Amino acid sequence: MPTTTATATTSAPPVTLERVRLGAGGPLSDVRIENGLVTAVYPAGEAPRAPGERLRLDGRTLLPGLWDSHVHMVQWAGVRRRLDLSGARSARQAADAAGKRAAVRPAGELLVGYGFRDALWPDTPGKGLLDAVTGDRPTLLISADLHCAWLNSAALDAVGHGSHPTGLLREGACLRAVADLTAVSAKVTDRWVREAGAAAAARGVTGIIDFEYADNITDWTRRAHTAPPALRVAAGIWLPHLDAAIRRGLRTGQVLDTPGGLLQVGPFKLLGDGSLNTRTALCHDAYPGLAPDAPGAHGLAEVSPPDLVRLLRHASSHGIVPAVHAIGDRANERVLDAFEAVRCHGRVEHGQLLAAKDVPRFAELGVTVGVQPSHAVDDRDVADRHWPGRTHRAYPFADLLRAGAVLELGSDAPVAPLDPWLTIAAAVTRTDGVREPWHPEQRIPVADALTGSARGRRLIRAGDPADLVVTDVNPLDTDPRTLREMPVHATMTAGTWTYRTPT
Repeated sequence: MPTTTATATTSAPPVTLERVRLGAGGPLSDVRIENGLVTAVYPAGEAPRAPGERLRLDGRTLLPGLWDSHVHMVQWAGVRRRLDLSGARSARQAADAAGKRAAVRPAGELLVGYGFRDALWPDTPGKGLLDAVTGDRPTLLISADLHCAWLNSAALDAVGHGSHPTGLLREGACLRAVADLTAVSAKVTDRWVREAGAAAAARGVTGIIDFEYADNITDWTRRAHTAPPALRVAAGIWLPHLDAAIRRGLRTGQVLDTPGGLLQVGPFKLLGDGSLNTRTALCHDAYPGLAPDAPGAHGLAEVSPPDLVRLLRHASSHGIVPAVHAIGDRANERVLDAFEAVRCHGRVEHGQLLAAKDVPRFAELGVTVGVQPSHAVDDRDVADRHWPGRTHRAYPFADLLRAGAVLELGSDAPVAPLDPWLTIAAAVTRTDGVREPWHPEQRIPVADALTGSARGRRLIRAGDPADLVVTDVNPLDTDPRTLREMPVHATMTAGTWTYRTPT
């Protein structure tokens, strides 16, 4: 990763970008930027002389700045400091990897691993297996989808679950255990988050929606007063903090009074069901091998339909946009029914498995779909096993676009890397470049993937915020590998360079 610069204020000096292609495949142009805004666009060579920097870009491509519309920022910031278990093919392999790491770490220090996918494992994780190799060292292993955590006995004791029979915590219990066990000082966390933000800026990211399971408005306000972030941040609100936000009169999209003005109120995040890998996504059909009337055979509803309607109405009536996590087809149906009952706009996060009848309802109801294309690539084998005969309607990005739905692309980092070009390439190709495309009929054009990664911005016009990314190649005219590895020349947020290629 090249060296990055992570500063962002609206007091940056003016700049004229010369001979840059205005949008993917666009005309050569000169672009004037002042006070955090694009103030003028001229044909190449016609920008008048004016104070400030003049940067000749020699035909590189200027794009609207990219957003990652679904991030867990603290989890992502900490992930590179954890044991990577994504390659484990069994519970035994994951436990052995944890045991080897435990043997070389200081006694008593919490061991954290991440990224395991147990849906395809031939054996079952359990606390006894982990105890045998980690002893009394607290050990927390987090699944790739963040909906399941595997703890040894020492870690279970630390979070008040000492009598838990298996050591596998799911959904709400998992979220709380991860938050409690991985908490470090605000100073350390904020440093990690700044580093992660700088790395994101180096990939062209100018904004994120942060759905970290935390009091995000308080945490990001503190960070912004310490050092303005390199990104715009829409700070998501979870249920424990919703009423406090309402009492303060906060509304989604409201810019908060912090240095740089880059922090805004995000949506209200609510879980409608679980996840595919954990087999808790709520589906019409039972999971294979389970009797249809067995407990949990269809997944897990995190909120009842009446409560879903009540919470959507409560948040939306106070100007806070709901964003409801829904993965299974039954969960998506319930969430759309709730939006229809309340008649408010909002978001569905994930929308991974949809009944055909529900695809057009997103556009009809004005509900944005926050999708994570890398999940279609990473979870294809799990989907083939646990959603047999239904994967033609899993991650149906092309069908949603044809139906008029608004898609916003994200990573769900740390479930997938916070890199918009990996996200875009997955949406466009439905493959990681190694295997054949999975359900290629659901691929979407590069132009639509770019729009979905730029919160609907397609063009760059005078009066726009100067949130911009310069790429060395035209994304519309490149091969899939280059699209994934897109060479980013520079990134600007609110008129300030947050990344420039070292010279």
